Amino acid sequence: MNYTIEKAERCEYEIKKSRFIATIMPITDLDDCKQKLQKIKKEYYDATHNCYSYVILENNQLTIKNSDDGEPSKTAGVVIYDVLKKNDLVNVLCVITRYFGGIKLGANGLVRAYSKATSDVVNIIKKVKIENMTSFSFVVSYQYVNDCMKLFENYKEENKEFSDKAKFTYLIPENNKNELIDELVKITKNNIELL
Repeated sequence: MNYTIEKAERCEYEIKKSRFIATIMPITDLDDCKQKLQKIKKEYYDATHNCYSYVILENNQLTIKNSDDGEPSKTAGVVIYDVLKKNDLVNVLCVITRYFGGIKLGANGLVRAYSKATSDVVNIIKKVKIENMTSFSFVVSYQYVNDCMKLFENYKEENKEFSDKAKFTYLIPENNKNELIDELVKITKNNIELL
């Protein structure tokens, strides 16, 4: 199961005088991601590092990118990604901004610091389940149209056609399909054609 987040969150912590500012935000696609990344880099233009990881799920394809932004290899970007992956997060950008405090943390110290900063911000987000959507079509006679439309009022209507009968197509979460079929059968007393 994949999750994304409703809104951007930020938190900060300090270790050995280095400040780590963690920002996580929802993204819709690569362009959106690039714009938001630029915005953070601009906001923290004077930071020592802006390390990040993003995960985009589009058409069942995952796009993942990590950046250490000058930190030793594999001490930042991939560490951020590991926390996102562990929490099943997609369509998110997480940037950890570091202001170096003068005391070196060493490779292991950096891994712990970036992991903690990412975990801290992930702990305050509100996760939203991403459901696989599917098109669902059916044909009913006119006497059941109002009841059927009421049943689907919270779903996106993709199409409707009226001829001798009414044909509807809605976008629904795959998980809800069987339950909706049961309801339709009940409402229409099984006078329904599923397409």
